[in-house]
Amino acid sequence: MTWAAFWALIATLNGEATQASCERLAEELSRRSVPDIIGFAERHAEALYRLDQEKFGMLPVAGMTGRSGGPFPQSADGFLYARCAVVAAGQAVWEGVFFDIDKFAPYTSTERDGEWLLYVPDRAYELAAGKEWDRSTRYCFESYSNRDGWPSLGS
Repeated sequence: MTWAAFWALIATLNGEATQASCERLAEELSRRSVPDIIGFAERHAEALYRLDQEKFGMLPVAGMTGRSGGPFPQSADGFLYARCAVVAAGQAVWEGVFFDIDKFAPYTSTERDGEWLLYVPDRAYELAAGKEWDRSTRYCFESYSNRDGWPSLGS
């Protein structure tokens, strides 16, 4: 799947990865070929992997403070869901955060959780093939997997 096709499908979310919008996307994707579903999963994983960078992951959760009143750090899952929310917001937002870290910060809010986007490829495959998908992608989208993006973690 081309990046253009991927972003066109993401645009159907209208900027948010809600349960309903992600189910609609999975249904749309399920009407395509299995190679297209796999291609979507690959692009999705790569988009998340590219966002897996220390400069984004070390941002505090928007609107939250710790007990001491200081910034509240993102958890690994929270950071993954924030990256999903950035992808769901569309190509312009996704590209823009690489040039301006402040554009990523609003997506760390628990109110902008993009978790539902994670399930789209698996749900589309299940709808298309009638069975669960035991899959892996070239890029791991889990938080802290992009070693180049986290130089402080070492190799």
